[in-house]
Amino acid sequence: MEGECWIDRESSGCEFRDARLGDRFRKLLTQIGSAVGQSISLVCQDWANTKAAYRFFSNDRVSEVDILAGHFRSTRDRAAATKGLVLVLHDTTEFSYQREKSEAIGITKSITVDG
Repeated sequence: MEGECWIDRESSGCEFRDARLGDRFRKLLTQIGSAVGQSISLVCQDWANTKAAYRFFSNDRVSEVDILAGHFRSTRDRAAATKGLVLVLHDTTEFSYQREKSEAIGITKSITVDG
């Protein structure tokens, strides 16, 4: 799957109030898609791009609905085009990664236990 191809499909239903926001969103998808699971600062590679990403996500003219609209539309279209069953799997499992040295994996979640 070509990088720009999936980005175009997933963002085609997104309608931001300003074309520049749509351009920034597609750039962010490209960056995040190139290193899935990594931090914003790592995928953005420099301070200017990192700052631009955080500005985008905190912009009052950008909502969760704006960001997810294209993905929801693409998912609906993929499901409609599928012949047969579509399984929607959901997992709410939480794992406890207990190690003698947590720095080996990093802190994933901190829980305070009373008593």
